[in-house]
Amino acid sequence: MAESRDVALDDSGAGGRGMPARRPELGYRARRILYALVSEYIATGEPIGSRTISKRHGLNLSPATIRNELADLEESGCLAQPHHSAGRIPTELGFRVFIDALVQMREVPAEDRAAILARMRQLRPGVDDVLREAGRLLASLTGAAALVTRPKTEMEKLSQIRFIPLQEGSMLAVIVTRSGAIQNRILKVAGAVDATELERIHNLLGPLAVDRTLDEAREALASAMAHERGDYDLMSRRARQMLDAAAASQGRDGDVIIEGQVALFDRPEFVDAEKIRGFVRAFEEKEKLLDLLDHAIAAGGVQVLLGSEANIVEVPDVGLISANYRANGIRAGSLGIIGPTRMDYAKLMPLVSFAAQVTTDLLAGEMLDDEHGPGDEAGGPLEHHKARA
Repeated sequence: MAESRDVALDDSGAGGRGMPARRPELGYRARRILYALVSEYIATGEPIGSRTISKRHGLNLSPATIRNELADLEESGCLAQPHHSAGRIPTELGFRVFIDALVQMREVPAEDRAAILARMRQLRPGVDDVLREAGRLLASLTGAAALVTRPKTEMEKLSQIRFIPLQEGSMLAVIVTRSGAIQNRILKVAGAVDATELERIHNLLGPLAVDRTLDEAREALASAMAHERGDYDLMSRRARQMLDAAAASQGRDGDVIIEGQVALFDRPEFVDAEKIRGFVRAFEEKEKLLDLLDHAIAAGGVQVLLGSEANIVEVPDVGLISANYRANGIRAGSLGIIGPTRMDYAKLMPLVSFAAQVTTDLLAGEMLDDEHGPGDEAGGPLEHHKARA
């Protein structure tokens, strides 16, 4: 059971913008009681009464005093009472106040650290799909669905690029990145390319593409072309046209990876079939998920979105925890988990952060040792969510 000593309580009560209700000004005692109730609710999923809080959290307060504080918390919008005779449960606002109090995250449990490092060490950038495997691992460790956005291909270092003729006037570009992602793009090209010319183009582009972004490969080709003439120049210009067409044809299909959604539905919150259908519809709307995670990338740090903040109308009872990973020194994508509002945020926030940092280091080719720690992007205090206007 979580204890109040596991986190620091923020006396300011400050947090992100965009909440459906104004953040209440809570006294220290009220915040301790709210923290105790939310911790119990996360563990049990059941309404919590004053007797439970008094017994398990050592607040040195009488049940009558706790009941009065609970009533005040309900009046402030932080708690709700499903039935008159039942205990209380946290509202979206109550969860937000609770999360904003977690100003210093816990360490990742040693068992989870070991599991992440052991699995990620087995992956080979440029061969394995590092991002998909990171999502699978995060889903298995958290019991929630994992969401991972891929970087735009133009931001990633390439492993190779190949062109396959389809019919006259069109060609398939197969782009393989160092993260293991494979993207197929159909290009419009002028005229036919015979097998001999295509072989020469592949031989030319092979060494130019490896460990370069698509734009860097185009620049390297342009530099090589400046010193060549004759047949080589014609072939190089053809290769440049094909690279330009590949760069211009980028789409967003497949740019978000979803793993673990089936296991998510085993949670007790999903006895309601309509809630399952709502999550399924949300997972199908990938453009909306991409938009949501793109804002998390822009904000930086560890982000938590709750309920209406996530703007997923199909599922009002939803929580999202995400952190950025980096590629080529810049924020490239987001890795996170999505599930019901009732999640163990104190445990899961540092876990998501650590997974994102390990992904960053693996994509950069760094050695993953047992003393691996968080970097500047993922570690440290919780970054408060700044919701969209």
